[in-house]
Amino acid sequence: MVIAARRTPIGEAGGALRNVAVDRLAAPVLRAVLDDVGVSEVDEVLLGNVLGPGGNPARVAALRAGLGEATPGMTVDRQCASGLTAITTAAALVQAGAGDWFLAGGAESPSTAPWRAWRPRSAAEPPRFYSRAPFAPPEIGDPDMGPAADLVAAEAGISRQRQDEFAARSHARAVAAQEAGRFDAELVPVGGVSVDERPRRGFTAERLARFRPAFTPDGTATAANSCGINDGAAAVLVTTEEQRRRLGVPGLRLLGWRTCGVDPNRLGLGAVPAMRELLARHRPEVVEFTEAFAGQALACLDAAGIDEELVSPDGGAIALGHPWGASGAVLVVRLFSRMVRADGPRIGLSALSSGGGLGVAAMWERVG
Repeated sequence: MVIAARRTPIGEAGGALRNVAVDRLAAPVLRAVLDDVGVSEVDEVLLGNVLGPGGNPARVAALRAGLGEATPGMTVDRQCASGLTAITTAAALVQAGAGDWFLAGGAESPSTAPWRAWRPRSAAEPPRFYSRAPFAPPEIGDPDMGPAADLVAAEAGISRQRQDEFAARSHARAVAAQEAGRFDAELVPVGGVSVDERPRRGFTAERLARFRPAFTPDGTATAANSCGINDGAAAVLVTTEEQRRRLGVPGLRLLGWRTCGVDPNRLGLGAVPAMRELLARHRPEVVEFTEAFAGQALACLDAAGIDEELVSPDGGAIALGHPWGASGAVLVVRLFSRMVRADGPRIGLSALSSGGGLGVAAMWERVG
Protein backbone atom coordinates (compact mmCIF):
# COMPACT_ATOMS: atom_id res chain seq x y z
CA MET A 1 0.00 0.00 0.00
CA VAL A 2 1.48 3.37 -1.09
CA ILE A 3 0.03 6.33 0.84
CA ALA A 4 2.45 9.15 -0.07
CA ALA A 5 4.66 9.83 -3.09
CA ARG A 6 7.06 12.62 -4.02
CA ARG A 7 9.92 13.35 -6.42
CA THR A 8 12.45 16.03 -7.20
CA PRO A 9 12.36 18.00 -10.41
CA ILE A 10 14.32 16.07 -13.03
CA GLY A 11 17.40 17.83 -14.34
CA GLU A 12 19.62 17.31 -17.34
CA ALA A 13 23.02 15.80 -16.55
CA GLY A 14 25.38 18.74 -16.18
CA GLY A 15 22.39 21.03 -15.85
CA ALA A 16 20.38 22.57 -13.03
CA LEU A 17 21.11 19.80 -10.49
CA ARG A 18 24.72 19.22 -11.52
CA ASN A 19 26.12 19.97 -8.05
CA VAL A 20 23.61 17.93 -6.03
CA ALA A 21 24.98 14.52 -5.00
CA VAL A 22 22.72 11.50 -4.98
CA ASP A 23 22.08 11.43 -1.22
CA ARG A 24 21.27 15.15 -1.25
CA LEU A 25 18.75 14.53 -4.02
CA ALA A 26 17.06 11.75 -2.08
CA ALA A 27 17.04 13.16 1.46
CA PRO A 28 14.51 16.01 1.01
CA VAL A 29 12.19 13.67 -0.89
CA LEU A 30 12.27 11.14 1.95
CA ARG A 31 11.48 13.88 4.44
CA ALA A 32 8.64 15.30 2.31
CA VAL A 33 6.99 11.87 1.93
CA LEU A 34 6.93 11.37 5.69
CA ASP A 35 5.72 14.90 6.38
CA ASP A 36 2.82 14.44 3.94
CA VAL A 37 1.18 11.91 6.26
CA GLY A 38 2.73 12.81 9.61
CA VAL A 39 4.85 9.67 10.02
CA SER A 40 8.13 10.16 11.86
CA GLU A 41 9.81 6.73 11.86
CA VAL A 42 10.18 3.88 9.36
CA ASP A 43 11.47 0.34 9.54
CA GLU A 44 13.84 0.75 6.58
CA VAL A 45 14.76 2.85 3.57
CA LEU A 46 15.23 1.14 0.18
CA LEU A 47 16.56 3.17 -2.75
CA GLY A 48 17.53 2.20 -6.27
CA ASN A 49 20.79 3.59 -7.63
CA VAL A 50 22.88 2.64 -10.66
CA LEU A 51 26.01 4.78 -11.00
CA GLY A 52 27.30 5.01 -7.47
CA PRO A 53 29.14 6.41 -5.59
CA GLY A 54 28.60 3.16 -3.69
CA GLY A 55 28.73 3.07 0.07
CA ASN A 56 24.96 2.41 0.36
CA PRO A 57 23.39 5.75 -0.68
CA ALA A 58 20.08 4.68 0.89
CA ARG A 59 21.65 4.68 4.35
CA VAL A 60 23.44 7.98 3.71
CA ALA A 61 20.23 9.61 2.47
CA ALA A 62 18.28 8.27 5.47
CA LEU A 63 20.77 9.80 7.87
CA ARG A 64 20.83 13.07 5.93
CA ALA A 65 17.02 13.15 6.07
CA GLY A 66 17.19 12.99 9.87
CA LEU A 67 15.66 9.53 10.20
CA GLY A 68 18.06 8.59 12.96
CA GLU A 69 20.92 6.18 13.37
CA ALA A 70 18.62 3.24 14.11
CA THR A 71 17.01 3.38 10.63
CA PRO A 72 18.68 0.91 8.24
CA GLY A 73 19.06 1.49 4.53
CA MET A 74 19.48 -0.81 1.53
CA THR A 75 20.54 0.22 -1.96
CA VAL A 76 19.13 -1.75 -4.91
CA ASP A 77 20.71 -2.07 -8.36
CA ARG A 78 18.57 -3.53 -11.12
CA GLN A 79 19.68 -0.85 -13.55
CA CYS A 80 16.73 1.15 -14.93
CA ALA A 81 14.28 -0.98 -12.92
CA SER A 82 16.01 -0.27 -9.60
CA GLY A 83 13.48 2.24 -8.26
CA LEU A 84 10.43 0.10 -9.03
CA THR A 85 12.21 -2.97 -7.64
CA ALA A 86 12.91 -1.10 -4.40
CA ILE A 87 9.18 -0.38 -4.10
CA THR A 88 8.05 -3.94 -4.83
CA THR A 89 10.69 -5.23 -2.41
CA ALA A 90 9.30 -2.94 0.28
CA ALA A 91 5.81 -4.28 -0.47
CA ALA A 92 7.11 -7.84 -0.12
CA LEU A 93 8.65 -6.95 3.25
CA VAL A 94 5.30 -5.57 4.41
CA GLN A 95 3.54 -8.72 3.24
CA ALA A 96 6.12 -10.84 5.05
CA GLY A 97 5.46 -9.00 8.31
CA ALA A 98 8.95 -7.49 8.46
CA GLY A 99 7.55 -4.07 9.37
CA ASP A 100 4.75 -1.58 8.82
CA TRP A 101 6.61 1.40 7.32
CA PHE A 102 9.09 1.48 4.46
CA LEU A 103 10.40 4.37 2.42
CA ALA A 104 11.24 3.13 -1.07
CA GLY A 105 12.25 4.68 -4.36
CA GLY A 106 15.43 5.66 -6.14
CA ALA A 107 17.93 8.40 -6.86
CA GLU A 108 20.44 9.05 -9.61
CA SER A 109 23.04 11.75 -10.19
CA PRO A 110 25.05 11.14 -13.36
CA SER A 111 26.32 14.70 -12.93
CA THR A 112 28.21 13.79 -9.75
CA ALA A 113 28.81 10.05 -10.26
CA PRO A 114 32.48 9.05 -10.00
CA TRP A 115 34.49 7.92 -12.98
CA ARG A 116 34.82 4.16 -13.33
CA ALA A 117 37.94 2.30 -14.39
CA TRP A 118 39.10 -1.31 -14.59
CA ARG A 119 42.16 -2.08 -12.50
CA PRO A 120 45.38 -2.20 -14.58
CA ARG A 121 46.76 -5.69 -15.12
CA SER A 122 50.26 -4.44 -14.39
CA ALA A 123 51.97 -1.37 -13.00
CA ALA A 124 52.97 -0.37 -16.54
CA GLU A 125 49.37 -0.15 -17.80
CA PRO A 126 47.05 2.81 -17.29
CA PRO A 127 43.54 2.26 -15.89
CA ARG A 128 40.87 1.54 -18.48
CA PHE A 129 37.86 3.81 -18.04
CA TYR A 130 34.40 2.49 -18.84
CA SER A 131 30.93 4.01 -18.99
CA ARG A 132 28.83 1.07 -17.83
CA ALA A 133 29.18 -2.32 -16.20
CA PRO A 134 28.58 -5.55 -18.13
CA PHE A 135 24.90 -6.54 -18.27
CA ALA A 136 25.44 -9.98 -19.83
CA PRO A 137 28.39 -12.22 -20.81
CA PRO A 138 29.89 -11.07 -24.12
CA GLU A 139 29.45 -14.51 -25.67
CA ILE A 140 25.69 -14.15 -25.19
CA GLY A 141 25.59 -10.54 -26.32
CA ASP A 142 25.70 -7.29 -24.37
CA PRO A 143 24.84 -4.43 -26.75
CA ASP A 144 24.69 -0.79 -25.78
CA MET A 145 21.22 0.60 -25.23
CA GLY A 146 20.96 2.68 -28.40
CA PRO A 147 21.86 -0.01 -30.95
CA ALA A 148 19.65 -2.47 -29.06
CA ALA A 149 16.75 -0.02 -29.29
CA ASP A 150 17.28 0.32 -33.03
CA LEU A 151 17.21 -3.48 -33.38
CA VAL A 152 14.00 -3.83 -31.38
CA ALA A 153 12.26 -1.06 -33.34
CA ALA A 154 13.32 -2.52 -36.68
CA GLU A 155 12.19 -6.04 -35.80
CA ALA A 156 8.85 -4.72 -34.55
CA GLY A 157 8.32 -2.60 -37.66
CA ILE A 158 8.09 0.70 -35.77
CA SER A 159 8.54 3.49 -38.31
CA ARG A 160 10.67 6.57 -37.74
CA GLN A 161 7.59 8.76 -38.25
CA ARG A 162 5.65 6.95 -35.55
CA GLN A 163 8.57 7.30 -33.15
CA ASP A 164 8.86 11.03 -33.78
CA GLU A 165 5.10 11.48 -33.30
CA PHE A 166 5.27 9.57 -30.01
CA ALA A 167 8.20 11.69 -28.79
CA ALA A 168 6.54 14.96 -29.81
CA ARG A 169 3.38 13.94 -27.96
CA SER A 170 5.42 13.15 -24.83
CA HIS A 171 6.88 16.67 -24.83
CA ALA A 172 3.53 18.30 -25.58
CA ARG A 173 1.86 16.44 -22.74
CA ALA A 174 4.65 17.32 -20.28
CA VAL A 175 4.54 21.01 -21.21
CA ALA A 176 0.75 21.02 -20.83
CA ALA A 177 1.04 19.34 -17.42
CA GLN A 178 3.61 21.91 -16.28
CA GLU A 179 1.41 24.79 -17.38
CA ALA A 180 -1.64 23.28 -15.68
CA GLY A 181 0.29 22.69 -12.43
CA ARG A 182 -0.28 18.94 -12.46
CA PHE A 183 3.27 18.25 -11.23
CA ASP A 184 3.23 20.82 -8.44
CA ALA A 185 1.93 18.62 -5.60
CA GLU A 186 4.46 15.86 -6.22
CA LEU A 187 7.57 18.02 -6.62
CA VAL A 188 10.10 18.73 -3.86
CA PRO A 189 12.36 21.69 -4.78
CA VAL A 190 16.06 20.84 -4.53
CA GLY A 191 19.08 23.08 -5.00
CA GLY A 192 16.90 26.00 -5.94
CA VAL A 193 15.28 23.98 -8.75
CA SER A 194 11.49 23.62 -8.69
CA VAL A 195 10.51 22.53 -12.23
CA ASP A 196 11.54 19.75 -14.59
CA GLU A 197 14.28 20.94 -16.90
CA ARG A 198 13.85 18.80 -20.01
CA PRO A 199 10.34 19.32 -21.54
CA ARG A 200 10.55 21.29 -24.78
CA ARG A 201 7.87 23.59 -26.15
CA GLY A 202 7.30 23.55 -29.87
CA PHE A 203 8.58 20.03 -30.53
CA THR A 204 6.62 18.63 -33.47
CA ALA A 205 7.03 15.41 -35.43
CA GLU A 206 8.11 17.50 -38.43
CA ARG A 207 10.83 19.19 -36.41
CA LEU A 208 11.97 15.90 -34.89
CA ALA A 209 12.21 14.36 -38.36
CA ARG A 210 15.25 16.57 -39.02
CA PHE A 211 17.37 14.76 -36.42
CA ARG A 212 19.88 12.20 -37.68
CA PRO A 213 20.19 8.63 -36.32
CA ALA A 214 22.12 8.70 -33.07
CA PHE A 215 23.36 5.14 -32.64
CA THR A 216 23.50 3.18 -35.92
CA PRO A 217 23.80 4.57 -39.47
CA ASP A 218 20.40 3.31 -40.61
CA GLY A 219 18.72 3.41 -37.21
CA THR A 220 15.58 5.27 -36.22
CA ALA A 221 16.50 6.30 -32.66
CA THR A 222 17.66 9.91 -32.47
CA ALA A 223 18.63 12.34 -29.73
CA ALA A 224 15.11 13.79 -29.98
CA ASN A 225 13.03 10.60 -29.80
CA SER A 226 15.11 9.10 -26.99
CA CYS A 227 15.36 9.93 -23.29
CA GLY A 228 18.12 12.05 -21.84
CA ILE A 229 20.73 11.39 -19.16
CA ASN A 230 19.23 12.90 -16.05
CA ASP A 231 19.49 13.68 -12.34
CA GLY A 232 16.59 13.12 -9.96
CA ALA A 233 15.06 11.22 -7.06
CA ALA A 234 11.65 9.83 -6.15
CA ALA A 235 10.22 7.98 -3.17
CA VAL A 236 6.99 6.57 -1.76
CA LEU A 237 5.80 5.43 1.65
CA VAL A 238 4.79 1.77 1.70
CA THR A 239 2.66 0.48 4.58
CA THR A 240 -0.11 -1.94 5.51
CA GLU A 241 -3.81 -1.60 4.74
CA GLU A 242 -4.43 -1.41 8.48
CA GLN A 243 -2.14 1.61 8.88
CA ARG A 244 -3.73 3.32 5.88
CA ARG A 245 -7.18 2.90 7.43
CA ARG A 246 -5.92 4.14 10.80
CA LEU A 247 -4.63 7.33 9.18
CA GLY A 248 -7.75 7.67 7.06
CA VAL A 249 -5.88 8.47 3.84
CA PRO A 250 -6.31 7.18 0.28
CA GLY A 251 -3.58 5.24 -1.47
CA LEU A 252 -2.51 2.75 -4.09
CA ARG A 253 -2.93 -0.94 -3.35
CA LEU A 254 -0.41 -3.18 -5.11
CA LEU A 255 -2.47 -5.80 -6.93
CA GLY A 256 0.57 -7.70 -8.19
CA TRP A 257 3.99 -7.39 -9.74
CA ARG A 258 6.25 -9.43 -11.96
CA THR A 259 9.93 -9.45 -12.89
CA CYS A 260 10.94 -11.28 -16.08
CA GLY A 261 13.94 -11.78 -18.34
CA VAL A 262 14.43 -11.83 -22.11
CA ASP A 263 17.31 -12.09 -24.60
CA PRO A 264 19.90 -9.47 -23.49
CA ASN A 265 20.38 -8.55 -27.17
CA ARG A 266 16.79 -7.33 -27.13
CA LEU A 267 16.89 -5.89 -23.64
CA GLY A 268 14.33 -3.20 -24.44
CA LEU A 269 11.61 -5.86 -24.56
CA GLY A 270 12.18 -6.97 -20.97
CA ALA A 271 8.92 -5.47 -19.73
CA VAL A 272 6.74 -7.36 -22.22
CA PRO A 273 6.40 -10.73 -20.43
CA ALA A 274 6.05 -8.99 -17.07
CA MET A 275 3.23 -6.81 -18.38
CA ARG A 276 1.50 -9.71 -20.13
CA GLU A 277 1.28 -11.69 -16.90
CA LEU A 278 -0.42 -8.81 -15.10
CA LEU A 279 -2.64 -7.84 -18.03
CA ALA A 280 -4.08 -11.34 -18.06
CA ARG A 281 -5.85 -10.45 -14.78
CA HIS A 282 -6.33 -6.66 -14.84
CA ARG A 283 -6.96 -4.00 -17.47
CA PRO A 284 -5.41 -0.65 -16.52
CA GLU A 285 -7.05 2.67 -17.31
CA VAL A 286 -3.71 4.48 -17.22
CA VAL A 287 -0.15 3.26 -17.85
CA GLU A 288 3.17 4.78 -16.84
CA PHE A 289 5.95 3.23 -18.94
CA THR A 290 9.53 4.47 -19.02
CA GLU A 291 10.12 5.75 -22.54
CA ALA A 292 13.83 5.07 -22.84
CA PHE A 293 13.51 5.18 -26.64
CA ALA A 294 10.32 5.83 -28.59
CA GLY A 295 10.80 2.80 -30.84
CA GLN A 296 11.58 0.49 -27.94
CA ALA A 297 8.63 1.76 -25.90
CA LEU A 298 6.22 1.36 -28.82
CA ALA A 299 7.51 -2.14 -29.53
CA CYS A 300 6.77 -3.11 -25.91
CA LEU A 301 3.32 -1.53 -25.90
CA ASP A 302 2.37 -3.19 -29.19
CA ALA A 303 3.60 -6.58 -28.01
CA ALA A 304 1.62 -6.29 -24.77
CA GLY A 305 -1.52 -5.01 -26.51
CA ILE A 306 -1.54 -1.60 -24.78
CA ASP A 307 -2.99 1.46 -26.51
CA GLU A 308 -0.20 4.04 -26.69
CA GLU A 309 -2.71 6.82 -25.98
CA LEU A 310 -3.10 5.45 -22.42
CA VAL A 311 0.61 5.79 -21.70
CA SER A 312 2.19 8.66 -19.75
CA PRO A 313 -0.72 11.14 -20.02
CA ASP A 314 1.47 13.93 -18.63
CA GLY A 315 4.54 12.99 -20.64
CA GLY A 316 7.12 10.30 -20.03
CA ALA A 317 10.87 9.86 -19.88
CA ILE A 318 11.47 11.24 -23.38
CA ALA A 319 10.13 14.58 -22.15
CA LEU A 320 10.75 14.47 -18.40
CA GLY A 321 14.02 12.54 -18.38
CA HIS A 322 15.31 9.15 -17.25
CA PRO A 323 17.29 9.31 -13.97
CA TRP A 324 18.02 5.58 -14.15
CA GLY A 325 17.87 4.43 -10.54
CA ALA A 326 14.90 6.69 -9.82
CA SER A 327 12.86 6.18 -13.00
CA GLY A 328 10.82 3.21 -11.78
CA ALA A 329 9.86 5.18 -8.68
CA VAL A 330 8.95 8.20 -10.79
CA LEU A 331 6.37 5.98 -12.53
CA VAL A 332 4.67 5.24 -9.21
CA VAL A 333 4.76 8.90 -8.13
CA ARG A 334 3.08 9.84 -11.41
CA LEU A 335 0.40 7.15 -10.94
CA PHE A 336 -0.17 8.38 -7.40
CA SER A 337 -0.76 11.92 -8.64
CA ARG A 338 -3.15 10.89 -11.40
CA MET A 339 -5.01 8.17 -9.50
CA VAL A 340 -5.00 9.38 -5.88
CA ARG A 341 -4.33 13.13 -5.81
CA ALA A 342 -6.64 13.76 -8.77
CA ASP A 343 -9.12 11.03 -7.75
CA GLY A 344 -8.65 9.61 -11.23
CA PRO A 345 -8.46 6.14 -12.77
CA ARG A 346 -9.03 3.14 -10.51
CA ILE A 347 -6.48 0.74 -12.03
CA GLY A 348 -2.99 1.69 -13.22
CA LEU A 349 0.12 -0.07 -14.49
CA SER A 350 3.78 0.90 -14.04
CA ALA A 351 6.42 -0.90 -16.09
CA LEU A 352 9.87 -0.60 -17.64
CA SER A 353 12.68 -2.58 -19.22
CA SER A 354 16.25 -2.57 -17.95
CA GLY A 355 19.81 -3.57 -18.78
CA GLY A 356 20.61 -7.23 -19.25
CA GLY A 357 17.17 -8.06 -20.65
CA LEU A 358 15.05 -7.59 -17.53
CA GLY A 359 11.61 -6.10 -17.07
CA VAL A 360 9.50 -5.15 -14.06
CA ALA A 361 5.78 -4.37 -14.01
CA ALA A 362 3.41 -3.54 -11.15
CA MET A 363 -0.38 -3.16 -11.16
CA TRP A 364 -2.07 -0.72 -8.77
CA GLU A 365 -5.58 -0.01 -7.51
CA ARG A 366 -6.82 3.27 -6.02
CA VAL A 367 -8.42 2.80 -2.61
CA GLY A 368 -9.92 5.08 0.00
